[in-house]
Amino acid sequence: MIKEERFGKILDLLSKKGKLQYDKTAEALNVSEDTVRRDIDALHNNGLLSKVRGGAISITKNPLTFADRRSFKADKKEIVALKAQRLIQENQTIFMDGGTTNCIVASKLPIDIKLTIITNNLALPTVLSNHKNVELIVLGGLYNPSTQTTEGAKACEEINKYFADLYLLGTCVIDSKNGVTAVFIGDADIKSAMHKNAKKTVALTLKDKLDETESFRVCPMEEISILITELASTDKKLDPYRNKKLMIL
Repeated sequence: MIKEERFGKILDLLSKKGKLQYDKTAEALNVSEDTVRRDIDALHNNGLLSKVRGGAISITKNPLTFADRRSFKADKKEIVALKAQRLIQENQTIFMDGGTTNCIVASKLPIDIKLTIITNNLALPTVLSNHKNVELIVLGGLYNPSTQTTEGAKACEEINKYFADLYLLGTCVIDSKNGVTAVFIGDADIKSAMHKNAKKTVALTLKDKLDETESFRVCPMEEISILITELASTDKKLDPYRNKKLMIL
C-alpha cells in the first residue's frame, strides 16, 4: 500500500471513530506501528488530525483547536495570536517584527514569563510594560512613522548580533510557490535578517494574504517551519501549503 493510500485510510478510520490507536490502526492497515506513527506525524504536521499519546484524534475533538465555538466570534488576528502562544516557552529568545498581530501575541503573554524579545516594533515597549521578566531589546535604525518600526542597514546589522529560538514573522503575503514576500524593501530586509538568525520561523498570516506575491522576497516556502492562520487547519484554502515540510496550525 502506497503512502497516499494509507493517509486516506487513516483519515477514513478517524472520521468514523474520532480516535485512533497506533497498534489497532497498524493491524487494520496490515503495516507496522512505526509506519503508522510516521503517517500520523505527517498528517498532524499538515493539520489534518491531532497527534496525542498513543495515537491520534480528530481535529474537531481537540480541545486546543481554535476551530470551535469559543473562538467563533474572536478577532481573526486574536485567533492567530492565541495559536502562536502554544509555541512560546520560558527562557526563549524571540524575534518579533512590526505589525499588530505581534502586538496581540505580546499582550497575551503570561505576566510572569521570562523571555528575551528582540524587535523593531516600537509599539511593543508599551504593550510589555508590565512584563517585568521580559528583557526587551529594541533595534536602532531609521524610524518609519507609518509602521512604528525601525528599519535600514543599522537595524539589520544589529539583528545579526543575535540568534533566536523563534521568529514570529508578521507576514505581508505568502504563496505556496513564491514563499513570503513584502510590499516594501525595508520591511523585507528586516524580515530576511530575522529569519536568517532564528532556529525556527513561524509565519503569522490571515487567509486574505494567502496565495499572493509582492515585489520583495523574504524567504522561500521551504524555510518556513510553521504556518499559522485564523482558519481551521483542515480548511481547503490551506491545501497548497500541505506536504511542504511545515506544520500548519
